[in-house]
Amino acid sequence: MKTVITAITSLISLSAFAASEDADVVLERLKHPAFVCVMGDPCSENLGKAPVAAAARTGDQVYLSACAACHTSGAAGAPKTGDAGAWGARMDQGLETLVKHAIDGYKAMPARGLCADCSDQEIADAVAYMIDGL
Repeated sequence: MKTVITAITSLISLSAFAASEDADVVLERLKHPAFVCVMGDPCSENLGKAPVAAAARTGDQVYLSACAACHTSGAAGAPKTGDAGAWGARMDQGLETLVKHAIDGYKAMPARGLCADCSDQEIADAVAYMIDGL
């Protein structure tokens, strides 16, 4: 019985508190964080528009964020950055082939070096960064 009385008292207190607040404020606070945006809603102003492209990353930025993990340690046979001997035979195939392998993946190297949001140009710039100065 004591539990029922406590629950009723809590409910009355909660009702009194909710009545003192603006109903829209309460509903906004209780709203689920996920919602569906449909045409005509204020949130729909960007529906169907192309996303704004982020500024292209430089070759060294892509290298540091996606390539360095393997190309500094030589993991899975990756040629180390700056190692002319490891890159020699690869560079003989031409820059176009190196970039194609980086984009499509080759042997143990996954496609795009696992940089799924990198553009083809960003990948090409990262390859150029790795072989620059060899």
